[in-house]
Amino acid sequence: MKILVIGGTGFIGSFLIEHLQRAGHSIAVFHRGNTPLPSGVRQIIGDRNRLNDFRPMFAGEKYDLAIDCIVSSAGQASQLVAALRGITRRVVVLSSMDVYRAWGVFSGTEPGGPEPMPVNEDSALRTKPPYPPETLAALSKKVSWADGEYDKVPVERVILEDRELPGTILRLPMVYGPGDYVHRFHPYLKRMDDRRRFILFAEDVARMRTPRGYVEDVAAGIALAATSELGLGRIYNISEPDCWSELEWARKIAAATGWGGEFLELPPENTPPHLVWPYNTAQHLVVSSDRIRAELGYREPTDVDEAFERTIRWERAHPPQVVAIPFNYEAEDAAVNSRASA
Repeated sequence: MKILVIGGTGFIGSFLIEHLQRAGHSIAVFHRGNTPLPSGVRQIIGDRNRLNDFRPMFAGEKYDLAIDCIVSSAGQASQLVAALRGITRRVVVLSSMDVYRAWGVFSGTEPGGPEPMPVNEDSALRTKPPYPPETLAALSKKVSWADGEYDKVPVERVILEDRELPGTILRLPMVYGPGDYVHRFHPYLKRMDDRRRFILFAEDVARMRTPRGYVEDVAAGIALAATSELGLGRIYNISEPDCWSELEWARKIAAATGWGGEFLELPPENTPPHLVWPYNTAQHLVVSSDRIRAELGYREPTDVDEAFERTIRWERAHPPQVVAIPFNYEAEDAAVNSRASA
């Protein structure tokens, strides 16, 4: 197939291009030109927010498929379909599991009680914006593809409601692996590498269950769904089959590193504030990925132990320059000592 990838040079996109190339597809990548591309990939340099300016170029090429890795708002989605309508047979958009109402309940933006688990592709969506304005502003500075109107719910609506250009929506989980700019392993791995005797959790955080996916596996799922005719007009969750709790997640990292310390759970009121989550942890985020497995035969190609080893190796070589959650070992030691003397 002849495939146009919009974005495609970041954390997930680089692995996606690798999968597509291995399958023998011809790839063109539309990006800002700041990242070298693999041999054999055609480069189109431009601004994602001026996509319509490139319609004449796209029309001269014609594509079987376009995959947009970085669309973040309804405006960008409208530009996508306007620029490619009549030029490609279908579009595939990378969305997020934050479209579900459960995420709004968790973050406190949606009223009412928790959503039933597991979430699937037919579960209720958010009715409110995903983040407050100040968070959106920070996100747009940290993540180059996100604009100030970030919201994947209207993105999906624009794509699926277009009658002339068939679309596929892929909802992604929290993704970890080499290149993870969120550094999801770091809070636990640093404590283990610092030879801490214990790692603390607030009790509700320890039990909190969330969906995850290893980056190479997620990229494989995207490539599979994007190139399958069965995916036309469909929505798929891509994530690991088991939504581990935060404590289970930390234990798996400990097993991979050989750390022999102890995990301790404390009531939230006795937990150092930097380890308490400011969210509604009564709302777990358990997601089903059964649809893509049943309809397209998706299976993770990477052994989980190998995925952890690759991630840990990369994380150790690329520690974050800015730490989102502070490390306050003094407060953690005091909480443990207080617990021991109680």
